[in-house]
Amino acid sequence: MGVRHRAGTKPIRSVEMCPNVYQVRPLQDPRWNELVNRHPRSSAFHSVAWLNALHRTYGFEPIAFTTSSPGGRLENGLVFCRVASWITGRRIVSLPFSDHCEPLVEDSADEQALISALERGLKEEKLRFIEIRAACASLAPNSSRLSTNTFSFHKLDLGLSLATLFANCHKSSTQRKILRAEREGLVCETGRSQALLNSFWDLLLITRRRHGVPPQPKRWFRNLIDCFGDSMQIRVAYKEKQPVASILTLRHKQTLMYKYGGSDARFHNLGGTQLLFWRAIEDAKRDGLSVFDLGRTDCENAGLVTFKDRWGSVCSTLSYSRVSLVPSTDGSERLGSQHARRLAKELVSHLPSSVLRLAGSALYRHIA
Repeated sequence: MGVRHRAGTKPIRSVEMCPNVYQVRPLQDPRWNELVNRHPRSSAFHSVAWLNALHRTYGFEPIAFTTSSPGGRLENGLVFCRVASWITGRRIVSLPFSDHCEPLVEDSADEQALISALERGLKEEKLRFIEIRAACASLAPNSSRLSTNTFSFHKLDLGLSLATLFANCHKSSTQRKILRAEREGLVCETGRSQALLNSFWDLLLITRRRHGVPPQPKRWFRNLIDCFGDSMQIRVAYKEKQPVASILTLRHKQTLMYKYGGSDARFHNLGGTQLLFWRAIEDAKRDGLSVFDLGRTDCENAGLVTFKDRWGSVCSTLSYSRVSLVPSTDGSERLGSQHARRLAKELVSHLPSSVLRLAGSALYRHIA
């Protein structure tokens, strides 16, 4: 096309009737961080810190598609990782292990150019599918090859006073649990120390076993600590030095995001998790943040959806869009995978802790 571009920036064949589409490497190109910092729809999942943690832990190489010419200001971008797994196949995901990852695009023509480039890659590389984890489906809306997966998504507006935020919480299951935790003398510690990571990890392992799913590898959380620095916090509630509940939060611009949590069911009546969420809200208010992102929830997980509803948050829907080379089936494939998940949960719940940890380290990258 006659365009000269610098090392590390690679053109992709132009899409007919659309601008040229290029690849950039967010971990090497400083323009990506500049785009993320100024774009109103960016989140912690777009950040170099999150992308670097993915790369360090799982070997995923983040790539972004853009219509911006090499050497100039980066005006837009759609970031993704190629996932190659001998278990789950080769695919493009935007982004692995991310609750949501909006295309950082303002112009619909530019967005369609990026989507078309992705769909061309699906055919040329013979990938299993491409998936965008955005609030609204973006991929080929009229395609018979499109499928969607929906989740509940909760956000809490922190613009209200602390007194109003507390008053908006469910009286019995949230307010009373917070007050109960304070009466019980639960101690909350916040930071990124090895001791807090160990307490968090132990509770996470208990929780993942309870839910019948393998845990994330511990090195993932070490890498989050290293990559996010002060923008990542572990909060642990203790009852007489016994860890009873923990949460992990990430901060991006004016948003605090709840990402992971764990608890010991023997102490649920003490309200440790509710106290940790409330302390996180208090800290966010103190720091002048405007939004508490409570994250995505599987729609069938009614208990967790209700828990998040009871903070006075607003619930919306995330619709992940996925396009594959194979047309949608009649549902038998989905039923088969649900049956496999039930069997896997039963197996995981009976694995020794040492085997469960190894399973998480070995298998987690395959379910990105």
